[in-house]
Amino acid sequence: MADKKTAIVTGGSRGIGREVALSLAALGYDIAIVYIGDESEAADTVRDCEAKGVQAKAYVCNVASFEETKDTVAQIRKDFENIIALVNNAGITRDGLIAFMKESDWDSVLSVNLKGAFNMIRHTAGLFIRNKCGRIVNISSVSGLMGNAGQANYSASKAGVVGLTKATARELAPKGITCNAVAPGFIRTDMTKNITEDNSELLRTIPLGKMGEVSDVAEAVVFLLSSPYITGEVLRVDGGIAM
Repeated sequence: MADKKTAIVTGGSRGIGREVALSLAALGYDIAIVYIGDESEAADTVRDCEAKGVQAKAYVCNVASFEETKDTVAQIRKDFENIIALVNNAGITRDGLIAFMKESDWDSVLSVNLKGAFNMIRHTAGLFIRNKCGRIVNISSVSGLMGNAGQANYSASKAGVVGLTKATARELAPKGITCNAVAPGFIRTDMTKNITEDNSELLRTIPLGKMGEVSDVAEAVVFLLSSPYITGEVLRVDGGIAM
């Protein structure tokens, strides 16, 4: 059907990715969830998306792998019509002080967070170019804008996502394709489960005085996906922490 539209969401089985998938499903997008991890969480997200009257399917894929992402995108193209949106949300942390950081912790974070976004863009760009239509949103972080002690690998990967976003935006703009980034601050997810709002030192760094919710990030993603004239932008969703 001509009015069909599909969004690919990486890391879409839980947290921010799940909320993005559900928000887009509510707007009528069919959803292709790319995940690695808990199969039951992915199944729950697929079911909840389908409950909104759209098609949804989950694909197990290590986004750090060029070949796995290539094969996964090819399968999604067989399963869904009119893929017009890509949300690169998959990410991991392996925190530690740089003086003691293991090489493997550096490599794994850069491979998933930065190379994973590149892999997915690389394998969907041709489709978007042929259709002269596409919306890409990459999930960065305020850590990539201002740095964060104990997160050299994560901060570097998310700063790299900003550069990737801007370069991709410039390359693909002549084809009518936009590429933007969202930079969350402290958002209540599994990744921040050890941070509580009882931490007054943390709260003092946030002008709005509270942690954000996954819905705050999802709303920003939906906004950028809906805009035809914003590209190369980095939208902070951080309660003012990086202003």
